[in-house]
Amino acid sequence: MVIAQSLYKLLRNRDPELQIHVVAPAWSRPLLARMPEVSRAMELPVGHGEAGIGARWKLGRSLRGEGYRRAIVLPRSLKAALVPYFAAARIRTGFRGEWRYGLVNDIRPYDLVRLDQTVKRYISLGLCGGDDELPPPPQPSLRTDPDNLRATARRLGLELSADAVAIVPGAEHGSAKRWPASRFGELAGRLAGEGTQVWIFGSSRERELGDAVSAAANHPDVANLCGKTSLTDAVDLLGAARVAVANDSGLMPIAAAVDTHVIGIYVPSSPLFTPPLTSRANIIYKALECSPCFQSECPLGHFRCTTEISVDTILGAALTALAPGRRPSLDAGKPSPETVADGRSA
Repeated sequence: MVIAQSLYKLLRNRDPELQIHVVAPAWSRPLLARMPEVSRAMELPVGHGEAGIGARWKLGRSLRGEGYRRAIVLPRSLKAALVPYFAAARIRTGFRGEWRYGLVNDIRPYDLVRLDQTVKRYISLGLCGGDDELPPPPQPSLRTDPDNLRATARRLGLELSADAVAIVPGAEHGSAKRWPASRFGELAGRLAGEGTQVWIFGSSRERELGDAVSAAANHPDVANLCGKTSLTDAVDLLGAARVAVANDSGLMPIAAAVDTHVIGIYVPSSPLFTPPLTSRANIIYKALECSPCFQSECPLGHFRCTTEISVDTILGAALTALAPGRRPSLDAGKPSPETVADGRSA
């Protein structure tokens, strides 16, 4: 959803008077509310993976009076194209995917060579022709709410006047996509030892993971916030943090979109596919001969893409981002050029 804001920005840059309405799951509406380009967010009352044809028909028919000139369908599934069709949008743009000819009447080729990043795929659908030259993707930028930030910090007992580092140890789709909790914990403890607050982010399902990181850190300035924040709370707190260290997960693009320096850890996935859309980033990635495999568990059983990323590497990048020229008081070593790249070179 955050990456899709690049498309919304592209459309509004080309037509400042354009009205953009977004049909999306209920969970994403707080993010859409923070995007000034979105005029209206409409909830799709269908669970993930459900066909929900009746609900899609009802929503689409309710939108016929809007007279939509164009609809852009980002997913490639047949069911995703139903609402624009039922809403009688004049032009319905989408990639060639599941059998949906007629539902999508402006079909674009799904070119994985030309469109090698998710953001490129999204913005290409906003162009008039599929073969147009791709412009540089606009950088997502979510609004933050100072009042909600202060209220959330008071509720959680967080100090906003001191430097904070956000840590996001979770990731969907298996343990192989996560840097180990023990290493996140060591990183958190060493950052706290440098006088920095550390905030651990995650959902309620990741509370035990946050507890494991906090226990390994063993420092009073490390706070486990997993399950204690709403999505809007997380947006505002990530915006208040100086640095965010995250696996390739949903909170990484949010941190980038609130202009926090991002240290993105990619283990079985690739930074070429979903890089943080900001120039303020370090990308941590071991380009092994088996990388990227995109598997939920290491198919070779060695987890080298994970285990060969050291705490010293991440700590050095974080402290440099916190204060250029600053180095850890302990001997953290220097990140290797094979492992760390800045956002511009990525």
